[in-house]
Amino acid sequence: MSLIITEECINCDVCEPVCPNEAIYMGPEIFEIDPSLCTECVGHFDEPQCAEICPVECIPKDPDNEETQDELMLKYQRLTENL
Repeated sequence: MSLIITEECINCDVCEPVCPNEAIYMGPEIFEIDPSLCTECVGHFDEPQCAEICPVECIPKDPDNEETQDELMLKYQRLTENL
């Protein structure tokens, strides 16, 4: 399951630089997460770095993009295979 940034986002910009997959970007009003790039930091860290650092705790799991740990690991492997 990828993560999502909710409307409680205060645009503090601490989440974007800690994302190892560059899945976080500035949307029209708040930061957003590209679900095709988000692995919840699987393969990089034990915990999602954006959610760990968020001062307002507005980065929950996205119920519209459910993925298993195995699926997240496969996505991580696809994203990093050419690095």
